[in-house]
Amino acid sequence: MPPFSRPPLGRRWGHLLGAYGLLALTALLFLAFSLALPDTFPTLDNISQVLSNQSIPAILALGAMIPIVTANFDLSIGYGLGLAHVMTMQLIANEGWPWPPACLVVVLGGAVVGTFNGVVVEFAKIDSFIATLGTGSILYALTGWITNGARIVPGPQGLPAAFTDLYDSRFLGLPVSAFYVLALTAVLWLLLERLPLGRYLYVIGSNPRAAELVGIPVRRYVVYAFAGSGLVVGIAGVLLAAQQRIGNPSVGLDYLLPAFVGALLGSTAIRPGRANALGTLVAVVILAIGLAGIGQLGAQFWVTPLFNGATLLIAVGMAGYAARRQLRRGRAAPPRPRHDVPQTTP
Repeated sequence: MPPFSRPPLGRRWGHLLGAYGLLALTALLFLAFSLALPDTFPTLDNISQVLSNQSIPAILALGAMIPIVTANFDLSIGYGLGLAHVMTMQLIANEGWPWPPACLVVVLGGAVVGTFNGVVVEFAKIDSFIATLGTGSILYALTGWITNGARIVPGPQGLPAAFTDLYDSRFLGLPVSAFYVLALTAVLWLLLERLPLGRYLYVIGSNPRAAELVGIPVRRYVVYAFAGSGLVVGIAGVLLAAQQRIGNPSVGLDYLLPAFVGALLGSTAIRPGRANALGTLVAVVILAIGLAGIGQLGAQFWVTPLFNGATLLIAVGMAGYAARRQLRRGRAAPPRPRHDVPQTTP
């Protein structure tokens, strides 16, 4: 193929469908539910409710995405969310801490837990599934020890209004939590798509051996990825405490599956074949629309876990197909100079 020749029409359409098909499906799904439920679904109140309910799952999905970029998985995020949520309530409601330092300690604690996960995975050479499942079990034990298995309920004075406003306030007529999601998506997009850090992480996820050969310190950047995931989990835990206003030791496990569904499904959109922030946001939106729609149609309580589980299987299959398709396309393409390969000094 000549260097500047355009790809065939079918290939261009295939690329557009792969990159933006999930976004188009999101619009079609919203339209379908709007036609089926014209009085309740396409309303500002419903949209605000959906945004509020799905903000924490979206933040957690973005956090889960970061290690996936390096071909690792952090199964401790659900347990970490529960611990961060409980610790926030413990410090504010039981220990009497002012809420700003309490939130800061919890967020930094999440980063410490993530760093520990990365060290265990990279330096102890334990598979990320097993390592983070083990650390997650330890986090769950810590949560039970702190709460003694009971809920943390604030006293008659309740929680500081400024703290609960972190989640309950509104901006431009919409829940402020939705803007947290957009801000986090923008930050991760910038880090992964426009800065050397992101290129290093993608190279590590694609071929760790090649990353080492070009001088990328693989261990260090994988630890960075897990630390970033833990930091995001800490933020989500603080917001969950502001939302629920009680400390529930088992609440984090409910968010584990939706987070991975969003992160894996997101790797099939915008940049098919690799985890990315915008794709994860699109995936979370389509999941939120689907869950809200089937809920308003009167689905039974067991439909939600069925929907999440089936979507996870579909997401894994689609992500694997997109990755294989990208690999075949890369092998078939003629060699050409690359200007975006990271160059580092050992």
